Amino acid sequence: MTNPPGLLISAPSSGTGKTTVMLGLLRALAEDGLTVQPFKSGPDYIDPAFHRAAAGRASFNLDSWAMGAPLLGAIAAQAKGADIVVAEGSMGLFDGVAKPGELGHGSSAETALRMGWPVVLVLDVGGQAQSAAATALGFRMYNPDLPFAGVILNRCASPRHERLTRLGMERAGLPVLGVLPRRGDLTLPERHLGLIQAVEHPDLESAIAGYAEFLRAHVDLEAIKRAASSGPAGPSSAALPRPPAQRIALARDAAFSFTYPHLLEGWRAAGAEILPFSPLADEAPDPDADLVWLPGGYPELHAGTLAAAERF
Repeated sequence: MTNPPGLLISAPSSGTGKTTVMLGLLRALAEDGLTVQPFKSGPDYIDPAFHRAAAGRASFNLDSWAMGAPLLGAIAAQAKGADIVVAEGSMGLFDGVAKPGELGHGSSAETALRMGWPVVLVLDVGGQAQSAAATALGFRMYNPDLPFAGVILNRCASPRHERLTRLGMERAGLPVLGVLPRRGDLTLPERHLGLIQAVEHPDLESAIAGYAEFLRAHVDLEAIKRAASSGPAGPSSAALPRPPAQRIALARDAAFSFTYPHLLEGWRAAGAEILPFSPLADEAPDPDADLVWLPGGYPELHAGTLAAAERF
């Protein structure tokens, strides 16, 4: 099987706007008629639900710290049938677990290297101009083996600011794939552990449509499509995890939602029946279930409702 071409959206650090760029890009490419496969680098339960809302296709986690090569290959194979892959990094590009001789085990850079996806670096250029190029060049050269597509300059204050920042990128030889003007409304609501969940967003569809419109106006989508690439296909014999039981009652609502998509895909592929129920709606698990699964989530935010539930 040949993997579709892909890109990985990353940044020097968290808080640079890469998630809004990711969502806008997923939706804009889908609006162009492409089947877009999203992925998330690292152990994140929340972002994949936003990806699915933007792309209309389940997003899967690729965690090179917790997953061996066979499982990574099996998860990457979920891109079968897609025209393009867009993955989102976690934290900064090279952030991971320190191991001797490695640049960040489990990092987004490691994911990009394994999959052959060129990196699009989202830079917050607020408060600097040509100096942003020094940051970008440092990321480009920190591991010369890492495929690099170019940069998207975020939170640009004015045409003059853009011109000066572009001059720095040209001197450094770094392609500029887009320049996003500063806009205070292009943020997602957060709580103590990061973003709120997709199901809690007051108007997610409108927000994603707005991100796509913004990206389309300020990013070179054709250049991004051309930059996409991929490495060799993973092991064809690899399989996703098998189910722990045949009939699984799975709690799924705003209180219990932290389930990795590749687990559910593997369970279904092995013939297991997944029986969703909502503790928040005071629903009881199916009495014929072999196993009741309560995944993580934010049950503490709904303690009163859950405590008052009778059937659950």
